[in-house]
Amino acid sequence: MQVVDTVVLLVYIAAVFGLGCWFVRRTRNSREFMIAGGRLPGWAVGLSIFGTYLSSNTFLGVPGKTYATNFNAFVFSLSLPLAAWIAHRVFVPFYRRIGHVSAYEHLEQRFGAWARTYAVICYLLTQIARMASILFGVALGLHALTHWPVATIILCTGILVTVYTLLGGIEAVIWTDVVQSLVLMGGAFMVLGLLCAGVPDGVVGTVRIAAEHDKFSLGSWSFDFTISSVWCVLLYGLFINLNNFGIDQSFVQRYQSAKSESAALRALWTGALLYVPISFIFFLIGAALYAFYETHPDLKAEVVQQVRATAAEGDQVAAGPIDDAVIGDKVLPHFIATQLPTGMAGLLIAAIFAAAMSSVDTSMNSSATVWLEDIHRRYLDRQCTEQRAFRVLRVATVVFGVGGTALAISLIGEQSILDAWWRLQGVFAGGVLGLFLLGMAVSRPYGKAAAIATACGVIVIGWMTLSPTWDFLPRLIRNPWHANMTIVVGTSILFLVGLLLHAIMTPPAHKNRTDDISLPS
Repeated sequence: MQVVDTVVLLVYIAAVFGLGCWFVRRTRNSREFMIAGGRLPGWAVGLSIFGTYLSSNTFLGVPGKTYATNFNAFVFSLSLPLAAWIAHRVFVPFYRRIGHVSAYEHLEQRFGAWARTYAVICYLLTQIARMASILFGVALGLHALTHWPVATIILCTGILVTVYTLLGGIEAVIWTDVVQSLVLMGGAFMVLGLLCAGVPDGVVGTVRIAAEHDKFSLGSWSFDFTISSVWCVLLYGLFINLNNFGIDQSFVQRYQSAKSESAALRALWTGALLYVPISFIFFLIGAALYAFYETHPDLKAEVVQQVRATAAEGDQVAAGPIDDAVIGDKVLPHFIATQLPTGMAGLLIAAIFAAAMSSVDTSMNSSATVWLEDIHRRYLDRQCTEQRAFRVLRVATVVFGVGGTALAISLIGEQSILDAWWRLQGVFAGGVLGLFLLGMAVSRPYGKAAAIATACGVIVIGWMTLSPTWDFLPRLIRNPWHANMTIVVGTSILFLVGLLLHAIMTPPAHKNRTDDISLPS
């Protein structure tokens, strides 16, 4: 890494860190820390939503996945507008009306304290997994340039983001996300242009080579849910994005931080509609990377050699053949390190850092908020003063930052960043979406019926996750479906069993209640 690149990177990091810390003077109480007093413009909140979606998992994982396979994962992006439309009609008006900072408080009103606690546990596990996969992704990019140990990079990045999130709260998160979203988009267009310029015949040659190797395919259109077919990814994307836009605490905080309901709705659509075309650019980067390295076999050989050199002694990778799936996440960092003019490498790695920081800071802030609102104030200190609440938020931010960083270090060695995150997210989502949907569908919620349905959903999710690795089970009773179907099946089972149990278990006296606190339809 050249001196100029190092300077560019360090100046960017210092600038973002300084911007985040600047908001410490505007964050003087817990409400400011969690929702910035509800005064932020919709466009800024929307760019923050976009930046949260466009993490380093997208910057590195999407091109790597496309290089190794095709555009199959882009189907996930195509589900965003439908999920955003449902959130526009149902969730945003609901959260703005009730005014709760926590996304999960009303679950207790619907089904009891157990429902709120279950959702909170699943959410916190999801956010720790998310932080871990993002920190791991950004470490891979910087390692290719500096050759610093991946664990050291993860540790330093985790500390940096934790500090400015700790000091500036949600306002620091949102305004740094605005800057980082612009850097992300500029970096994406720059790297795509440089890749196409490096392929014989430019854009035409890039498209031809990628098309010849089926890189633009969306995958199988068969209704086969044992593989990553179009329908499998579409269902996964719809359920995950409904989970994000509808019940994710970090999104609910953004809806509440906007200065009005109309501003919150603009933020929702800004984030959703920006992500689809920009994520498409990253898939194009993956296809262009494939074309570039196919026309530069000497450079591809360098990547393969690097993979062999960093593989553990005795590892299959060190001795056996290496295919595109193994080197997929390594080609973009190699391109940045070897092919970019001096200074541009620093800008690109700054963009990757931007992608990571704009997502990790969100997870830290929202996790701390959930801990205060749904755990501390609910179970530990019902008379929590403002001073104690502010202290709890800051301590929780540090704790979750440490947890995400530690898990990121444990992910070292994963073959695909995107696969690792999708697998963890599908498991930890835990069918919480099914519980929310059940609360919407029944006019007189019955806690015992919902609890049994939730237990059924958790059992199904556990079976789908663990049974493929249990060799002692007959193949007939192992989960045959693709891992992406875990959240789809788990959520559906919880919802459908819940409807059935409400129909047959609810006592007559309960059915005749006059109170109705369901979500708007």
